Amino acid sequence: MTTTNPNPAPVTPRRNISRRGFLLASIGGAGGLCLGFNFISAETKGARAAAITPASGDDRAVTAAAPIESRLNAFLTIDGDGAVTINFGGCEFGQGTKSGFCQVVADELRVDWRTVQANQSDAAINPATGAGISYPTFMTNGAPVNILYATGGSGAFRNGNRFAVLRTAGATAREMLITAGAAEMGVPRDQCSAANGTVVVTGTSQSRKYGELAAKAALLPVPTVTIADPAVASFQLIGQRLPRLDIPAKTNGSAVYGLDVRLPGMLYAAVKHSPGIGGVLSKPPATPAGAKFAFPLVAEVTRGAVQKGATNAVAVVADNTWLAIQGAKSLKATWANPAATAAIDSASILAQAQTLMTTGAALPGESSGDPDGLLSGATASIDSTYSFPYVPHVCMEVMNATVRYTPTSCELWVPTQNAAGCAVTAKGLTGFTGDKVIVHTTYLGGGLGRKIEQDYVSQAVQTAMALYKKTGSGVVKLMWPREEDFANDMFRPMALVRVQAGLKAGGVALKYRTVTPSIRVQRGGVLTTADSSAIEGAAASLYGFAARNVEHVVHPAGVPVGYWRSVGYSINTFALECAIDELASKAAIDPLEFRRQLLTANSANPKAVRALAVVNAAAALSSWRTSLPAGHAWGIAFAESFGSLVCQIADISQPAAGSIKVHRVACAIDCGTAVNPGSIEAQMQGGIAHGLSAAFWGQQTFVKGVPQVKNFNAYRMLRASDMPQVAVSIVNSGAAIGGVGEPGVPPIGPAVANAYFRLTGTRIRALPFFPNAGGLADG
Repeated sequence: MTTTNPNPAPVTPRRNISRRGFLLASIGGAGGLCLGFNFISAETKGARAAAITPASGDDRAVTAAAPIESRLNAFLTIDGDGAVTINFGGCEFGQGTKSGFCQVVADELRVDWRTVQANQSDAAINPATGAGISYPTFMTNGAPVNILYATGGSGAFRNGNRFAVLRTAGATAREMLITAGAAEMGVPRDQCSAANGTVVVTGTSQSRKYGELAAKAALLPVPTVTIADPAVASFQLIGQRLPRLDIPAKTNGSAVYGLDVRLPGMLYAAVKHSPGIGGVLSKPPATPAGAKFAFPLVAEVTRGAVQKGATNAVAVVADNTWLAIQGAKSLKATWANPAATAAIDSASILAQAQTLMTTGAALPGESSGDPDGLLSGATASIDSTYSFPYVPHVCMEVMNATVRYTPTSCELWVPTQNAAGCAVTAKGLTGFTGDKVIVHTTYLGGGLGRKIEQDYVSQAVQTAMALYKKTGSGVVKLMWPREEDFANDMFRPMALVRVQAGLKAGGVALKYRTVTPSIRVQRGGVLTTADSSAIEGAAASLYGFAARNVEHVVHPAGVPVGYWRSVGYSINTFALECAIDELASKAAIDPLEFRRQLLTANSANPKAVRALAVVNAAAALSSWRTSLPAGHAWGIAFAESFGSLVCQIADISQPAAGSIKVHRVACAIDCGTAVNPGSIEAQMQGGIAHGLSAAFWGQQTFVKGVPQVKNFNAYRMLRASDMPQVAVSIVNSGAAIGGVGEPGVPPIGPAVANAYFRLTGTRIRALPFFPNAGGLADG
């Protein structure tokens, strides 16, 4: 099904509910219905009524709050005038999750979606367990289900079956309201139904609005509700293209990002790290001119050559951001580099990978059949090696966090993908427990997996504690200058991948070996099999290989690595899809038809049948590929990632030698059930833009431990004039819901590389395409 662009209904103003008002409504003080599950004792509930309000004269500022009413962790509230509020504890950085949650709840609740709003809730320490807890938790079928999560892995709806949990929350509230309405109107319950925020008696004019019934409904026992799955036919709002709730604030300037937070008496800090990865401070430095303090900082965790507890950075504190950044730049500090730092050199890392490719001990990932036997005597075969660099995240909003520390509390405002993790970090540094730690999640100017990490959060808490010790006031905003952000990332790992594939009468054989650092090992994991992030996109392929072997050799390089939008899929999809294309060329088979054959060979797998439908949808959407202008060529790539299936076909040309112009991309996706087609289309477009930037220019290089790319002058990204036309087809299979934030990224690089081969006869086997930041038609 090709998505369309109907004119959406106008967005009506939403009633603003203060957080204190939400608390009172949720505990019945305003006659409302609240569904939730409370870890907090009744004695402590009443102590948490304080508000975060804009400071006078600055509508984006945030003033201090006592810890904090949203700890009541109610999920869904309906108040006396019928307004519906859900507590949203994830993060919103452009993926549309908050809006999607409201859309799903509104559908099951049978209300106008414009009456539903999402309240950003907080994270803290669960006093019962001492662990970080993200709120809220909804009670469903007698068991608590945490609807809040660390936002990552395209898991907003699919992780923990949250799509069903959200539907259940809305359906449970609806059924309680129907019961209350029947009692209020004095009719049997089976004569009542819900529609448009009212309970109506069938065949009569009798009705009651939800707001009138909320207080009575709140007194009823919470029923066990079973929802039909997938119930596509019953959906009224799910599947509709509705406007995102966060867009007005982001366009009128009222949205509060981490860098927008202002607190009374706040100072500002900029971070300066060791120039070499793993370097440590030799002695405390002098405070730079114009700054107030220079506080040494220790590393929160071990990542590669960076060792936990090592003093690897300094926070320069000043009266404003400019003075802090200038002080960090002028800081005179002496750093000592361990031997591991000198080994961090791009040329040496690649050379070591080449050696490990033949001599390294391989961890098994996947094995079936006899690939060596099939490769022997194959009628068509390939043996290709692909290399991938380290890639930084380059979030538009640099790492930052604001902290207010006192001897009895620690409050944080953070653009984070992991609010509960921030609470744990603050607990570890301060020793506080229970309600003494609270984390407020702001909007994020990009996350991309980087803001799951805790290094910048730890630095902010350390700085606030040191500042309090010096001055008696521990209120500070800490940020990384852009150069620090580029140089001290937790990068997408480098990789060297060898693909051997062959075709003969017995089918297609695949041998796949990747040499790459392990994200899990850098986080303290011990591997006996391949790191799943290292082989995702290669293992469990839906192609019907007659025999396959996938393995992983861990590269010990000391560069810190982490989760990057689509992680290993962005590496392995490129290698596998380019290899499949090359094998098709060797066998003189159309690359689209070859993929159809490989998926058909696996037709016993229902997911492969869905994949074939996606490939066919992309083919139908790209009918232009059969009549391209002279000097144009098309390329195709398919990927399964994060529970979704995506196929992309790209139309490119070469306006000048060594350049590429991407004109069009046809993108088909099956994510099971489409909650909001507009958001899915936007995510595919954004993923394609991000994937193109990374494939064309994305890299960080190192010389003797020192990162070489420090700012955008050496790191080009896709411009508006570079963006191709993107058409998106959504295949609603009704299968389990999949992710959409990351699946658009992996196929675009190999699709363009495969088109480039059709256009020029040259295979691209090393990324980025254009390491010198040129290469597009206007570059």
